[in-house]
Amino acid sequence: MLSKNNLSGDLFNQPIPDTIIKEVKLLREKINDADYKYYVLAQPDIDDYEYDMMMKRLIELEKLYPALITDDSPTQRVSGQVIDKFNSVTHTVPMLSLSNSYNFGELVEFDRRVKTLLQEAEVDINNLEYVCELKFDGVAVSLIFENSKFVRGATRGDGFTGDDVTNNLKTIKSIPLSVNHPIIKNFEVRGEVFIKKKDFEKINYEQELLGEKTFANPRNTAAGTLKLKDSKQVAARPLDIFTYYLRTDDIELKYHFENLKLLKELKFPVNTYYKKVNNIQEVKEYCDEIEKIRDTLPYEIDGVVVKVNSLKQQEIIGNTSKSPRWAIAYKFKAKQKTTKIKDIKLQVGRTGTITPVAELEPVFLAGSKISRATLHNFDEIKRKDIRVGDTVLIEKGGDVIPKVVEVLKEYRPPDSKEFPLPKKCPVCNSELEKPENEVNYYCINYFCPAQVQGRIEHFVSRDAMDIRGLGENIIETLISKGFIKDIADIYKLKEHKEELIKMERFGEKSVNNLLKSIEESKEKPYEKVLFAIGIRHIGERTAKIIASHFPDIDSLSNATEEKIDEIYEIGPKIAKSITEFFKDSKGKKLIEDLKKVGLKFQHEKKKIKENENFKNKTFVLTGTLENYTRKQAEELIESLGGNTSSSVTRKTDFVIVGSDPGSKLEKAKSLGVKVITEKEFIQMLKQ
Repeated sequence: MLSKNNLSGDLFNQPIPDTIIKEVKLLREKINDADYKYYVLAQPDIDDYEYDMMMKRLIELEKLYPALITDDSPTQRVSGQVIDKFNSVTHTVPMLSLSNSYNFGELVEFDRRVKTLLQEAEVDINNLEYVCELKFDGVAVSLIFENSKFVRGATRGDGFTGDDVTNNLKTIKSIPLSVNHPIIKNFEVRGEVFIKKKDFEKINYEQELLGEKTFANPRNTAAGTLKLKDSKQVAARPLDIFTYYLRTDDIELKYHFENLKLLKELKFPVNTYYKKVNNIQEVKEYCDEIEKIRDTLPYEIDGVVVKVNSLKQQEIIGNTSKSPRWAIAYKFKAKQKTTKIKDIKLQVGRTGTITPVAELEPVFLAGSKISRATLHNFDEIKRKDIRVGDTVLIEKGGDVIPKVVEVLKEYRPPDSKEFPLPKKCPVCNSELEKPENEVNYYCINYFCPAQVQGRIEHFVSRDAMDIRGLGENIIETLISKGFIKDIADIYKLKEHKEELIKMERFGEKSVNNLLKSIEESKEKPYEKVLFAIGIRHIGERTAKIIASHFPDIDSLSNATEEKIDEIYEIGPKIAKSITEFFKDSKGKKLIEDLKKVGLKFQHEKKKIKENENFKNKTFVLTGTLENYTRKQAEELIESLGGNTSSSVTRKTDFVIVGSDPGSKLEKAKSLGVKVITEKEFIQMLKQ
């Protein structure tokens, strides 16, 4: 609360006049009210000029009297602070993900399970109500308020721990920085951050004008924006939010439907399409209604969320380690559109894989303009008989990757021809090879420019060496200028610092940040480096397994194909790929060059507290556990000397079964592998 008794101005250290304090208070109230009416209600009552003048006056007064600045002032929505990394936040109540359903039969089964659990607890199911809401295609966040002020915002992360993105969330003007309620002061709100369709189109249009890569869809753009480290950049993006969850100890909360109303009273944006229903048939009717209007909404949705209304009933029904049992998501079918294939182009991947890609007549689908679709491989082209000039039905797989679903042959031109199998690389003109028992063709020229570009993009990616500042266009420029010919040259970029600073899209600050990130990457562990160098068939998990069996790169490079093949989960294809990499002089040179620049090629063993129940035993998990997430259980097993695997074989020692197990349970039974429950697993831990 502003008061002249405890605030002094900088001018001659005099007390701040009451008139100034009152003016600042009134300006904040008017600006906050205008933000609420514009961004939440979509009913502005003042013009932009009047709003800008009020904001300008408030900035002037706070600059003149810095003691008046508070964290919840509208001027503090953009901090201008650039951070090096996001701090982790542990969620007081886990942000669990929802189980998905794809047809009405699965919704009926959900309803049956809910009723059974309530009846087992002797609850009258005649009082059962559901609340239906839209399932937004955005990014889940948590907002924490203390003493009526927004103090912390975090991403969902893994459900238990997320990233602190408070400053970035403050830039969203529909989020109140403070609330005015007589009782509710300390609470948590959750919601979904998203970007409207028209705003996404505008962002991509601007990217095209700048010659930059366009974004795949609104959801990915929102997620990427929230993780930007400069809140000024975030403020330039049109992020929005809908809230759908309230938790507080200040008053007793009884019903989810009433909580949504309370969120609106607290001036949070709540989507208007929520509805309370009395049975699962009404849920279906709601889902059908929403699917009909889906394309007319100004934002992307991919389904409907169904929740038990009573919070007491929610508590009785409970959760699994991953999902609430009292809620489910009903996912809509993937959107489809008809378009024409103008051409089929061949892409060259980092390992030389040739991938056919359809060039399409542009069509807007699931939130973005689609002009290309993967055709996967030449067997796929042959199986579907895909040709240039064909009219095709396309959809986004998982609403992300465009693919050709079907050729509409009735529209095929009479002069159409089958697509010929390739013989030479489209980039370097080298002969292509097709290994026996593989569907892919490969360019075998290691120095093919497309492969060099792909290897470097993979090496610097977040899951590999995480070198920030080397995007696709920058890498292409550095290759064209001769600064980078292969991966190891990344660590020689400091020799070209002055030349880099003078380049377009660079500058002293960005170059310094890039070189710093390159140096920091030298601290990445052996398994990350092993994954980053891009040996064919070596993914993150495989690299981790190999690093645990071969403690340094020399022991791996000298290993025979048979020795590598002996490792559980490593098959002959991977073993052959590794030995061929180290036989090749180019692979050997790359390792030697990366050793010289200081990368880690030795496994740092974690301290393991061995438990005889787990030592050297291999475990596979299937279904959902009550007390652990899949990742937590795997880490626990490995910390006690055991191994984990994603597949069941005769070498598996135990299969741990949770609720709703998959096919792994049947395979374990057929192979005679010991199956244990979560309760038995916990007993093994205690022993």
